[in-house]
Amino acid sequence: MSSTKILLVDDDRLVLSTLGEGLRLAGYEVSEADSGETAIELCSRHYHHLVVLDIRMPGIDGVEVARWLRQNSDIPFIFLSAYGDDDVVVDRAVAEGALGYLIKPVDPPQLHAAIRAALGRSAEILQLREKEGQLSQALSGERTINTAVGILAYRQGLSEREAFEMLRHHARSNHRKLTEVAEDLVNALETLNSVSSRNA
Repeated sequence: MSSTKILLVDDDRLVLSTLGEGLRLAGYEVSEADSGETAIELCSRHYHHLVVLDIRMPGIDGVEVARWLRQNSDIPFIFLSAYGDDDVVVDRAVAEGALGYLIKPVDPPQLHAAIRAALGRSAEILQLREKEGQLSQALSGERTINTAVGILAYRQGLSEREAFEMLRHHARSNHRKLTEVAEDLVNALETLNSVSSRNA
Protein backbone atom coordinates (compact mmCIF):
# COMPACT_ATOMS: atom_id res chain seq x y z
CA MET A 1 0.00 0.00 0.00
CA SER A 2 2.97 2.31 0.59
CA SER A 3 3.31 2.82 -3.16
CA THR A 4 -0.39 3.63 -3.65
CA LYS A 5 -0.61 7.31 -4.56
CA ILE A 6 -3.83 9.14 -3.68
CA LEU A 7 -4.69 12.72 -4.64
CA LEU A 8 -7.16 14.47 -2.32
CA VAL A 9 -8.96 17.44 -3.86
CA ASP A 10 -11.07 19.74 -1.68
CA ASP A 11 -11.24 23.52 -1.22
CA ASP A 12 -11.62 23.01 2.54
CA ARG A 13 -8.12 22.91 4.03
CA LEU A 14 -9.37 21.29 7.24
CA VAL A 15 -10.89 18.40 5.25
CA LEU A 16 -7.65 17.99 3.32
CA SER A 17 -5.56 17.99 6.46
CA THR A 18 -7.79 15.57 8.40
CA LEU A 19 -8.35 13.06 5.62
CA GLY A 20 -4.80 13.36 4.32
CA GLU A 21 -3.29 12.58 7.71
CA GLY A 22 -5.65 9.65 8.21
CA LEU A 23 -4.74 8.14 4.84
CA ARG A 24 -1.02 8.61 5.48
CA LEU A 25 -1.38 6.75 8.75
CA ALA A 26 -3.11 3.98 6.79
CA GLY A 27 -0.03 3.73 4.57
CA TYR A 28 -0.97 5.71 1.48
CA GLU A 29 1.22 8.25 -0.27
CA VAL A 30 -1.03 11.32 -0.32
CA SER A 31 -0.94 14.53 -2.35
CA GLU A 32 -3.36 17.39 -1.77
CA ALA A 33 -4.96 20.02 -3.98
CA ASP A 34 -7.26 22.80 -2.78
CA SER A 35 -8.67 23.61 -6.22
CA GLY A 36 -9.64 21.93 -9.47
CA GLU A 37 -6.93 23.85 -11.30
CA THR A 38 -4.23 22.50 -8.98
CA ALA A 39 -5.64 18.99 -9.27
CA ILE A 40 -5.41 19.05 -13.07
CA GLU A 41 -1.88 20.44 -12.91
CA LEU A 42 -0.77 17.69 -10.52
CA CYS A 43 -2.43 14.94 -12.58
CA SER A 44 -0.83 16.22 -15.77
CA ARG A 45 2.61 15.93 -14.16
CA HIS A 46 2.29 12.89 -11.87
CA TYR A 47 0.44 9.59 -11.93
CA HIS A 48 -1.97 8.81 -9.09
CA HIS A 49 -3.68 5.50 -8.49
CA LEU A 50 -6.87 7.29 -7.43
CA VAL A 51 -8.21 10.83 -7.11
CA VAL A 52 -10.70 11.74 -4.38
CA LEU A 53 -12.70 14.73 -5.63
CA ASP A 54 -14.95 17.15 -3.83
CA ILE A 55 -17.88 17.82 -6.18
CA ARG A 56 -18.44 21.46 -5.28
CA MET A 57 -15.45 23.80 -5.54
CA PRO A 58 -15.11 27.37 -6.79
CA GLY A 59 -13.64 27.74 -10.26
CA ILE A 60 -13.12 24.30 -11.81
CA ASP A 61 -15.33 21.98 -9.80
CA GLY A 62 -14.98 18.26 -9.19
CA VAL A 63 -17.19 17.28 -12.12
CA GLU A 64 -15.00 19.25 -14.53
CA VAL A 65 -11.84 17.70 -13.07
CA ALA A 66 -13.42 14.25 -13.47
CA ARG A 67 -14.21 15.02 -17.10
CA TRP A 68 -10.60 16.10 -17.66
CA LEU A 69 -9.33 12.89 -16.02
CA ARG A 70 -11.60 10.74 -18.16
CA GLN A 71 -10.54 12.46 -21.39
CA ASN A 72 -6.83 12.83 -20.67
CA SER A 73 -5.79 9.95 -18.43
CA ASP A 74 -6.76 6.55 -17.10
CA ILE A 75 -6.69 7.70 -13.47
CA PRO A 76 -9.83 6.53 -11.62
CA PHE A 77 -11.69 8.78 -9.20
CA ILE A 78 -14.34 8.88 -6.50
CA PHE A 79 -16.38 11.84 -5.27
CA LEU A 80 -17.02 13.53 -1.95
CA SER A 81 -20.49 15.04 -1.91
CA ALA A 82 -21.82 17.43 0.73
CA TYR A 83 -25.02 16.37 2.42
CA GLY A 84 -27.91 18.05 0.63
CA ASP A 85 -26.09 18.43 -2.71
CA ASP A 86 -28.48 18.74 -5.62
CA ASP A 87 -29.33 15.28 -7.01
CA VAL A 88 -28.70 16.62 -10.51
CA VAL A 89 -25.13 17.54 -9.55
CA VAL A 90 -24.53 14.11 -8.04
CA ASP A 91 -26.00 12.43 -11.14
CA ARG A 92 -23.69 14.49 -13.36
CA ALA A 93 -20.73 13.47 -11.24
CA VAL A 94 -21.55 9.77 -11.35
CA ALA A 95 -22.17 10.01 -15.12
CA GLU A 96 -18.54 11.05 -15.54
CA GLY A 97 -17.51 7.54 -14.52
CA ALA A 98 -16.86 7.77 -10.80
CA LEU A 99 -16.10 4.50 -9.04
CA GLY A 100 -18.14 5.67 -6.08
CA TYR A 101 -18.98 8.63 -3.89
CA LEU A 102 -19.25 9.42 -0.20
CA ILE A 103 -21.47 11.88 1.62
CA LYS A 104 -19.67 14.33 3.90
CA PRO A 105 -18.78 14.42 6.68
CA VAL A 106 -16.37 11.56 6.00
CA ASP A 107 -13.87 10.14 8.45
CA PRO A 108 -10.56 8.49 7.41
CA PRO A 109 -11.72 4.88 8.04
CA GLN A 110 -14.75 5.41 5.77
CA LEU A 111 -12.58 6.92 3.07
CA HIS A 112 -10.00 4.15 3.43
CA ALA A 113 -12.70 1.52 2.86
CA ALA A 114 -14.07 3.41 -0.16
CA ILE A 115 -10.58 3.76 -1.64
CA ARG A 116 -9.89 0.03 -1.26
CA ALA A 117 -13.19 -0.80 -2.98
CA ALA A 118 -12.52 1.70 -5.79
CA LEU A 119 -8.98 0.42 -6.39
CA GLY A 120 -10.30 -3.14 -6.56
CA ARG A 121 -12.97 -2.11 -9.05
CA SER A 122 -10.38 -0.18 -11.08
CA ALA A 123 -8.17 -3.27 -11.31
CA GLU A 124 -11.14 -5.34 -12.53
CA ILE A 125 -11.96 -2.75 -15.20
CA LEU A 126 -8.33 -2.67 -16.36
CA GLN A 127 -8.29 -6.47 -16.71
CA LEU A 128 -11.53 -6.39 -18.72
CA ARG A 129 -10.08 -3.75 -21.05
CA GLU A 130 -6.94 -5.83 -21.59
CA LYS A 131 -9.03 -8.90 -22.39
CA GLU A 132 -11.20 -6.89 -24.78
CA GLY A 133 -8.07 -5.60 -26.51
CA GLN A 134 -6.66 -9.11 -26.86
CA LEU A 135 -9.97 -10.41 -28.20
CA SER A 136 -10.24 -7.54 -30.67
CA GLN A 137 -6.70 -8.21 -31.87
CA ALA A 138 -7.41 -11.92 -32.24
CA LEU A 139 -10.59 -11.28 -34.23
CA SER A 140 -8.78 -8.81 -36.46
CA GLY A 141 -6.02 -11.35 -37.12
CA GLU A 142 -8.58 -14.04 -37.91
CA ARG A 143 -10.32 -11.76 -40.43
CA THR A 144 -7.00 -11.03 -42.13
CA ILE A 145 -6.15 -14.74 -42.34
CA ASN A 146 -9.58 -15.54 -43.80
CA THR A 147 -9.14 -12.80 -46.40
CA ALA A 148 -5.68 -14.05 -47.35
CA VAL A 149 -6.97 -17.64 -47.63
CA GLY A 150 -9.74 -16.40 -49.92
CA ILE A 151 -7.24 -14.58 -52.14
CA LEU A 152 -4.99 -17.64 -52.42
CA ALA A 153 -7.88 -19.99 -53.08
CA TYR A 154 -9.21 -17.77 -55.87
CA ARG A 155 -5.87 -17.02 -57.53
CA GLN A 156 -4.37 -20.50 -57.22
CA GLY A 157 -7.54 -22.50 -57.85
CA LEU A 158 -7.31 -24.19 -54.46
CA SER A 159 -9.83 -25.21 -51.85
CA GLU A 160 -9.91 -23.05 -48.72
CA ARG A 161 -8.26 -25.86 -46.78
CA GLU A 162 -5.43 -26.15 -49.33
CA ALA A 163 -4.98 -22.37 -49.37
CA PHE A 164 -4.82 -22.26 -45.57
CA GLU A 165 -2.20 -25.05 -45.49
CA MET A 166 -0.15 -23.22 -48.14
CA LEU A 167 -0.26 -20.02 -46.08
CA ARG A 168 0.64 -21.84 -42.86
CA HIS A 169 3.52 -23.72 -44.53
CA HIS A 170 4.93 -20.46 -45.88
CA ALA A 171 4.72 -18.85 -42.43
CA ARG A 172 6.45 -21.80 -40.74
CA SER A 173 9.17 -21.97 -43.39
CA ASN A 174 9.99 -18.33 -42.85
CA HIS A 175 9.62 -18.47 -39.05
CA ARG A 176 6.87 -15.87 -39.07
CA LYS A 177 3.43 -15.58 -37.56
CA LEU A 178 0.52 -16.65 -39.71
CA THR A 179 -1.20 -13.29 -39.21
CA GLU A 180 1.90 -11.42 -40.43
CA VAL A 181 2.12 -13.45 -43.63
CA ALA A 182 -1.61 -13.04 -44.22
CA GLU A 183 -1.35 -9.29 -43.68
CA ASP A 184 1.53 -9.07 -46.18
CA LEU A 185 -0.53 -10.91 -48.79
CA VAL A 186 -3.61 -8.72 -48.28
CA ASN A 187 -1.51 -5.52 -48.37
CA ALA A 188 0.28 -6.69 -51.53
CA LEU A 189 -3.04 -7.26 -53.29
CA GLU A 190 -4.34 -3.86 -52.17
CA THR A 191 -1.17 -2.20 -53.49
CA LEU A 192 -1.48 -4.07 -56.80
CA ASN A 193 -5.13 -3.07 -57.16
CA SER A 194 -4.27 0.55 -56.37
CA VAL A 195 -1.51 0.64 -58.99
CA SER A 196 -3.72 -1.05 -61.56
CA SER A 197 -6.60 1.38 -61.02
CA ARG A 198 -4.30 4.41 -61.39
CA ASN A 199 -2.87 3.07 -64.66
CA ALA A 200 -6.25 2.06 -66.09
